[in-house]
Amino acid sequence: MRAMASPAAKPSPMVEAFDEKQFYLDEFRGRTLLFSIPAEALGQDEDGERLAAIVRELLTNDTRVLILAATPDRDRGEQVLRRLQRRLGSLIFRDDTAPLFPQRGARAAAFAQLDADAFATPDSAAALLGTIWLTLRRGPLFVGVVGGAADGVATRFAYEVGTRLRVHKLVLVQPDGGVSGADGKQLSFMDETMLETLLGAGQAEWAGLADRRPTFEAVRAALLGGVTSVNLCSLAGVARELFTYEGSGTLFTLADYCKVERLGIDDFEEVERLIERGQREGLLKVRTAEEVAAMLVNGYGATIGAHHLAGMCALITRPYTAESAGEIVGLYTVTRFKGEGVGARLVARVLADARAAGLTYVFACTTEEKAQVFFERQGFQRVGHDAVPAAKWQAYDPRRKLRVAALRYDVQAPS
Repeated sequence: MRAMASPAAKPSPMVEAFDEKQFYLDEFRGRTLLFSIPAEALGQDEDGERLAAIVRELLTNDTRVLILAATPDRDRGEQVLRRLQRRLGSLIFRDDTAPLFPQRGARAAAFAQLDADAFATPDSAAALLGTIWLTLRRGPLFVGVVGGAADGVATRFAYEVGTRLRVHKLVLVQPDGGVSGADGKQLSFMDETMLETLLGAGQAEWAGLADRRPTFEAVRAALLGGVTSVNLCSLAGVARELFTYEGSGTLFTLADYCKVERLGIDDFEEVERLIERGQREGLLKVRTAEEVAAMLVNGYGATIGAHHLAGMCALITRPYTAESAGEIVGLYTVTRFKGEGVGARLVARVLADARAAGLTYVFACTTEEKAQVFFERQGFQRVGHDAVPAAKWQAYDPRRKLRVAALRYDVQAPS
């Protein structure tokens, strides 16, 4: 909800400058990310530089990185391996990452040629997985070139490694990037239930996604096998997919796509950064530290999967106890998940809790036309300023009051 700050309001000094990348790096710290990339996607110098920059960022973040570069030509595996050692290795091993590989020969050992049939027998599979782990004990990077692996084989190979090692995240890099719906709009998120439906008889074909069925099968198997999340994107979009709320591809998780819970103290710092982002964008009112604290202790967060914060809001009741009313404030949905129903889920949870608490009505105030339309879709009605508590307008900026719309939802039917 867009808001102008009153002359007395100042940004909270407790809120740090928002850094989307740092938010995701915090999630990845101490975990393992697996990238599956077609070797031909790394043919240009800029492609290697792009990937190496991401890998260096992760390695210095105390994140283990596995890269499986697949080539359909089995005989070219060794050639591709040497090329990656020469080009990619020189870009990854810099002053900031070299100390992470203190053992003699650890950098060279990080690159290995792999057999596409490694999972054909239990013994060969165990040998491969053991090799990966022994390599990672010497340094947090493993780059394997899988010779003789066409697209479907490469994806299944990555799924096998990811599930057997229970990696935190699997990143599938494909030229087509994420999944687009029948309307051509890219889907930013899919959960396992949606995947199961898509994999039903004829569904992928009907959606024009028949050629990606093997990918969807591998993604679903990875989620069911214990991988926390899977990202499907292009190489050019990997950094945006991993480190921003905007994203560039499609995120897959096992759980229901959106869960709304009351904020806990361990969420507060993260949500403070989200509030600061909304303030900087002009979508949230600039508030004092005390006002932000009130939002946090009365706040709700929407998460996608287990880790991806998608939006927040708060229900403020203390100033309006005489009227048995509550105000929704700070409703904000991050860019990637706009249009995914996150805001509606937040409001639905707030209204349910308001009803359980015996509130008479809930209201919201905004100058933003889109926000007004959104609240009306949730069942709110535009009302006059006198239809919400008078305490709302105490010390309120008169100029802003002329432009602000009040919307009200009667939680309890009037007697």
